[in-house]
Amino acid sequence: MQAKRWQHTVGRRDLQAFFGALAGRKANKGVFVTTSSFSKDAAQYAAQVSGGLVLVDGAKLVELMIEHGVGVSYTPVRIARVDSDYFEEA
Repeated sequence: MQAKRWQHTVGRRDLQAFFGALAGRKANKGVFVTTSSFSKDAAQYAAQVSGGLVLVDGAKLVELMIEHGVGVSYTPVRIARVDSDYFEEA
């Protein structure tokens, strides 16, 4: 697994270096997490490599954090609706 807090787009070269490190460790799968996004070329490369690379971009990371309640807080919300019974004539 590799995680990057980047502001720029993660490119193919970054994924190739990561995949090379995985191969050096005889790993058959890797997860690359970034707070930014992946270039189209990087996503295509990840889809092509055998064993595959799992890519988690910033949007997916936020989705997973909310889903699993990690690093998020919840604020109660009051939703008002008109009570039609109150306005009925007696």
